[in-house]
Amino acid sequence: MKQFLLTMAGVFAGLVLFFVLIPFLVIGSMIGAASKPRDTTPAQAVLELDLRGGLTDQDPQNPFAAFGGSGLSVVSVIETLRHAETDDKVKAIFVRLPEGGMAPAAADELRLAFLHFRKAGKPVWAHSQGLYPSGVITSTYMLGAATDSLWMQPDSSFQAVGMVSEDFFFKRFFDKYGVRADYEQRQEYKNAVNPYLYSDYTPAHRESETAWMGSIYRTGVLTAAIDRKKEPVAFVRAVEAGPYSAQDAMARGLIDRVGQVREASDALIVRVGGKAKLVEFDDYMNHALRGERAAGGLGGKPVIAVIGAEGPIMTGRGGGGNPFSGDDTVWSDDVSDAFYEAIGNKDVKAIVFRVSSPGGSDTASEQILAAVKAAKKAGKPVVVSMGTYAASGGYWISSQANEIVAQPTTLTGSIGVYGGKFALGDALARFGIDVRSTAVGGEYAGAFGTAGGFTPDQRAAFSRWMDHIYDGFIARVSEGRGLPADRVRQIAKGRVWTGVQARQLHLVDRLGGYYDAIDRAKALAGVKGEVRIRHIGGVSSPFEAFEKFFGVSSTSLRTLAAAGWVMGDPRASAILDEMATARLRARPSGAAVLAPTPVH
Repeated sequence: MKQFLLTMAGVFAGLVLFFVLIPFLVIGSMIGAASKPRDTTPAQAVLELDLRGGLTDQDPQNPFAAFGGSGLSVVSVIETLRHAETDDKVKAIFVRLPEGGMAPAAADELRLAFLHFRKAGKPVWAHSQGLYPSGVITSTYMLGAATDSLWMQPDSSFQAVGMVSEDFFFKRFFDKYGVRADYEQRQEYKNAVNPYLYSDYTPAHRESETAWMGSIYRTGVLTAAIDRKKEPVAFVRAVEAGPYSAQDAMARGLIDRVGQVREASDALIVRVGGKAKLVEFDDYMNHALRGERAAGGLGGKPVIAVIGAEGPIMTGRGGGGNPFSGDDTVWSDDVSDAFYEAIGNKDVKAIVFRVSSPGGSDTASEQILAAVKAAKKAGKPVVVSMGTYAASGGYWISSQANEIVAQPTTLTGSIGVYGGKFALGDALARFGIDVRSTAVGGEYAGAFGTAGGFTPDQRAAFSRWMDHIYDGFIARVSEGRGLPADRVRQIAKGRVWTGVQARQLHLVDRLGGYYDAIDRAKALAGVKGEVRIRHIGGVSSPFEAFEKFFGVSSTSLRTLAAAGWVMGDPRASAILDEMATARLRARPSGAAVLAPTPVH
């Protein structure tokens, strides 16, 4: 009887979940995500691009991530801008700038997109409610300076006067409480764990950090001077003499106008004829971009496949986490599968590999690099487009592409490795907790126990392993970049470089953005004329996201939608009708269809 009641309770809970929660979420999301959005753009539109909510580099890996953030990515924004250039309905772009800093390479990428949009004869205006010293504020200002007219709110603060980085060092804290950080680094510039090992910057740490910060700052402020057509020395002097009020910044030629945001947007509407309506960028993007991506690979035109990699690099497959989370991870199985799908599709002529990763597992990185090499062997050139950073493991997976394109402020290189552990035995003992262990086998079996540091033999063995990984990294870069191993060792040592510096060191081939990488991929593949850009991998469907989170099959969810249809739910009926129509459109007789690999 008890088991029967438990079973009935489980069935009841399942029915509630199945017929109340899941239908609400799935059908609601399918209306927005599975059906093709209608074009509601007015005959004359000014798109309002709000950057205050932050940007990822690439689209989130699940379809519900927008609920936890802006939903905008650098790639989706620049693809939408490229589409809007040729849309007669779109007359201009109105940009809301964040009050804090932006990722420098993201600002570089958007700047190129703004300039390209302006060359099409359409204005870009920007409005700021203040520029404050948070993050890389110079990059935010640089982006505003790339527009036709930069406005600021009256009496707001212009504090884009420089760039600073602050690090916390924990060595004395650890000493006080008995924590020991036992780490190996290859080499002296691989400073990620320095805050645990020292109480101040080492000479190499300070040198490296000052160098890349200086490069980013110079790039940002000098680019702003060029875009505003100012003499660089006088312009930099004026910027650094701040902070200013908005009115003072305008008097010094650092911005164009002072006014409230509504005044700025109304003035832009008047500028383009007075009949335009302000349209949220997201709404326009949802129609334009989805339609364009859905058509990728069809129409008989050659395909450039785009494969993304954003976040830390890990082995395995994605999925199973919170479907509303925007956190991204580069899963080695998923990225590799995307490459092999592109390899196996005859329409794909080349691959653009968009990388924005600070690194991660060397094992996972090697798996992805093997897929890159397989694509090259199959005759499909691979061009890496670097985003905010492509460092450590991010550079490992990029190192053997046919070409590497980076933004001037991309953080790359960091050719090095570190590893180790925290020894907590002494710290825990102070609270009456004693750590004991038993082990069998060789002495190294207990090397990563938390009670104490490495023994001399364990350290020697671990050190050999770190050398092995580091030497392997050097060898891969040497082979991929065509540089002597000794030269790679000189510029490696775990040091981070900006794109400008990396270009001088031949770690990247050229400076540019996403569309520059696409142009290079076309050239290397010998493709002339128009191509289709097709994204492979990445975003899962709403069905797949719920399958992973709730542990039910996507077939069951589709059956649920079908049940809604049978029961007369007009929303479910509309969804399934649209799905059936889309399926017929997507699979014409004899046509090859390239679609993202499902994630299971």
